Amino acid sequence: MEISIIKASQVTATVQKLLMDCNYFIGEDIMDALKCAYKNETSPVGKNVLEQIIRNDQIAAQEELPMCQDTGMAVLFVEYGDRVCIEDGSFEEAVNEGVRRAYDEGYLRKSVVSDPVFDRVNTKDNTPAVIHTKIVSGNTIRITAGGKGFGSENMSAIKMLTPSYGEQGVKQFILDTVKAAGPNPCPPIVVGVGIGGTFERAAQLAKKATFRPINTHNSDSRYAAMEEELLRDINRMGFGPAGLGGNTTALGVNIETSPTHIAGMPVAVNICCHAARHASAEITGTGGNV
Repeated sequence: MEISIIKASQVTATVQKLLMDCNYFIGEDIMDALKCAYKNETSPVGKNVLEQIIRNDQIAAQEELPMCQDTGMAVLFVEYGDRVCIEDGSFEEAVNEGVRRAYDEGYLRKSVVSDPVFDRVNTKDNTPAVIHTKIVSGNTIRITAGGKGFGSENMSAIKMLTPSYGEQGVKQFILDTVKAAGPNPCPPIVVGVGIGGTFERAAQLAKKATFRPINTHNSDSRYAAMEEELLRDINRMGFGPAGLGGNTTALGVNIETSPTHIAGMPVAVNICCHAARHASAEITGTGGNV
């Protein structure tokens, strides 16, 4: 069987670049949405805030400096080809070395503590990363990486709805979560929604949804319509840019779904601020046989 040999050093270098790039360079989808929001914002204060956000992102790119002081916790979604062999190290160790180098050499704030309750001591290199791995058919590794800040992460929520809640119950929970968050997640926000699966699968889907470009829609027209409806309703809440009022509370709503149990309908909402950082790359290796 032909396999693809990828060196651990390739993984490390790729992860380092992705995390530095996504902290310095905002995605075109977000920048385009910010410019569109600026054009359509009716609040003078909100318009001014959007102008400052856009300018901040432009300066960050020009100077290659972090666009936000909270450079986040490293989160990676990995599509790992089933014909890939890592040489000279392990995949997880290579990823964490990439995180370590990115946050050190990129002058990114290190925000990870070693224990959540008792020993909240900074690990001093922003490791370990959160790695979501999916084994796929192929001979490459595709990585989408981002830095998730916690001002918005803390506003996220999950609820184990039952099927009787229906579509309206799903939408109401999402709207209630955003309303409860108010100005805290530093709007305008990106709202990632995961529906289905199990408790942990819904949360993973919601996080993955925040990584999806906001100029795309769910492939199912029913969920695409729900995304648009929720975006309109959220923007009618009036929190506005930086929570100072206006009609731009959210830049986008992304929904991802998964099959679930007959008795369940879990819904997770992951909120991300306008610094919605994510970057992707594919790693190819050299051929070999086993």
